[in-house]
Amino acid sequence: MKTLIVSIERNGKMVQVGTISGNDVSDSRFQYSEEYLRSPGAVGLSISLPLQDQPYSASRTANFFEGLLPEGFTRRSVAQWMHVDEGDYLSILHGLGRECLGAISVTEVGEEIDASYERITEQQVRELAAEGATKSVELVTKSHLSLTGASGKVGLYYAADEDAWYLPWGTAPSTHIVKQSHVRLDAIVTNEQLSLMTARRCGITIPNSFIINTGSGEEYEVLFATERFDRFFPAGPRSVSGMPCPLRLHQEDFAQALGIPSSGKYEREPDHYMKAMFDLLRQYSADPITDQMKLWDIIVFDYLIGNTDAHIKNFSLLYGPDMKRVRLAPAYDIVSTTVYEQSTRDMSFRIGGAHTIDDITADSFRVAAREVGLGERMAMHRFTDMCDRFKPALHQAATELSGTGYPKAAEMEQRILCSGGISRI
Repeated sequence: MKTLIVSIERNGKMVQVGTISGNDVSDSRFQYSEEYLRSPGAVGLSISLPLQDQPYSASRTANFFEGLLPEGFTRRSVAQWMHVDEGDYLSILHGLGRECLGAISVTEVGEEIDASYERITEQQVRELAAEGATKSVELVTKSHLSLTGASGKVGLYYAADEDAWYLPWGTAPSTHIVKQSHVRLDAIVTNEQLSLMTARRCGITIPNSFIINTGSGEEYEVLFATERFDRFFPAGPRSVSGMPCPLRLHQEDFAQALGIPSSGKYEREPDHYMKAMFDLLRQYSADPITDQMKLWDIIVFDYLIGNTDAHIKNFSLLYGPDMKRVRLAPAYDIVSTTVYEQSTRDMSFRIGGAHTIDDITADSFRVAAREVGLGERMAMHRFTDMCDRFKPALHQAATELSGTGYPKAAEMEQRILCSGGISRI
């Protein structure tokens, strides 16, 4: 039988919350420890895993913890590096779970892990950009860091004062998520930065991001860096390897919170994902009215820019340092997918009963507002306002990005205007 220790960082300290025990993935079950259940202010790891003294089923356990792992090519490659079956999520979780999204850490019983940072040379950064997902898998595996999603990415520590990158080892927290470019789609880095810059101009809260140019700006020479909103630097001294060390904030994506496996992140059948997301905020957010408005704005923006990959794992809840307050996390992974002919035009979940972006109209959002429990007049006022702001915001962002050495931003602007939902308005 294998037993993994599950811990979480609260107010800067790692606290053991429970264990995952079982012979394999078919019978492994998570259980909160008696000590944690008795501790003052104990909070569940997930809305889908509330505090209880009985172990959770293998399926409930897998739905949450497998949701911490990478998917697709990255997961297959990590499994090969570790010489385990890619379906063995427990072995992969143990291999990568020292530094996850959010504040969770997964280790073996009695395992002692140090924390340190190792500087990455400029040549290694160029290799990360040039060599694609294989290089990111190598770094992910070596640093035991788990990031969700299917694209090639790695968590790194950025020292802005020296413009240098460091690889976190052991339990050392990363500060940025760095994605690769040419291994995905044409001008994808320009696309994502342009999308996020436009979103910010439309009033949407997003993390800070920037393009890392290791050469002349060609696809194989650029990386995309996003500052982690689940990390922050405390006022008091805390350091690793002589460098300021951030604290972790817990987060869970909407699939985890709703108890939906990663394989179900896209709404295939009419399962009312959009309503479930708003219900979640209405019940658990510390400011449900504000967060519902923010979620509505993000969904409208995703439609306008043509982001058909805005599945429920690309929306998250962010917890406070003591885990007692829950809010909607900043928007992330916003990309115009419709600019690529090979991408689907089906949205990740239905909007007012419509699934394909070409079938979605203002009336679809009017129906959706009623379905999710928002005031129709208020929701449609925000819809109209977002539509009015979108084109000027996109043009301003494209002009700024072009002026910093990324001329494809202007072309991307036109592709978005022709392919996204804005073309239907």
